Amino acid sequence: MPRWILVAIVSLLSGFAAVFIAALAVGELLSGAAPTAVSTLSVDFPVEPVRIPVHENSRDENASVRGWLARGPRGGGLVLLVHSIRSNRVEMLSRARFLNDHGYGVLLIDLQAHGETPGERITFGVRESENVQAAVAYLRNAFPGERIGAIGVSLGAAAIVLAKTPLRLDAVVLESLHPTIEEAVENRLKLHLGQAGTALAPLLLWQLSFRLGIPDHELNPIEQIANLNAPVLLISGSVDQHTRMVETERLFAAARQPKELWIVPGGGHFNMHAYAGKEYERRVTAFLDWYLRERNLTP
Repeated sequence: MPRWILVAIVSLLSGFAAVFIAALAVGELLSGAAPTAVSTLSVDFPVEPVRIPVHENSRDENASVRGWLARGPRGGGLVLLVHSIRSNRVEMLSRARFLNDHGYGVLLIDLQAHGETPGERITFGVRESENVQAAVAYLRNAFPGERIGAIGVSLGAAAIVLAKTPLRLDAVVLESLHPTIEEAVENRLKLHLGQAGTALAPLLLWQLSFRLGIPDHELNPIEQIANLNAPVLLISGSVDQHTRMVETERLFAAARQPKELWIVPGGGHFNMHAYAGKEYERRVTAFLDWYLRERNLTP
């Protein structure tokens, strides 16, 4: 065999190996656990630390969701706050403060493999949905008769939508939610590597599925959003390149009524409360108030 052909074959195989190793590294970065110690809050926003069993009556400390509870006036309603990927409950503090000031009780949780909640892998909403289910059950048991809403951001939104059994929620706010895992991966590859980066998507998706032991289709919120048995407010940024506006519109079309859509002008894939400020507070409280409060008083 001519030397140049051998060199070409070796170079080609080396290139494939490099791509494969890069995909494995990215997969580890995406799905690897993100544990962090969570410091206590300042005295101006007192909370109660809570540990919620993922499985009913379980005493296994490694199967419990860590969180903070801030109580509100009786009859005012409660809101579960669920953070984004590779973050923790601290991300939701600004929302917790204004909601609690508005009279809502709030529960902030760390999803599995995030913050102080144990877990080996981030699963893009599938196993995290068990944490959401446990948190909702905890609120239902601890505050019987209260109406309960939830706000989920990115991964947190996926964890709400991908719950395998219907959540007993009265209102849901979903922020920056992707419709499919394929689009989520392709958009991020395109952002960091350009259009050519999307060629890595099949390999990356395959090895993510292999690591997690979860079929790709189980990671697609658009296939399950119609199962939500609560009014939905979808929020996304007009210039979000992680989840494009057309993708959010598809999610909105797939959701059942009643539903609302707010495309935030100039918003990207980041903290919508930090970006939109008082307008975010106005829209979110108006939505939650209607379904958790005022609607109860309508004849």
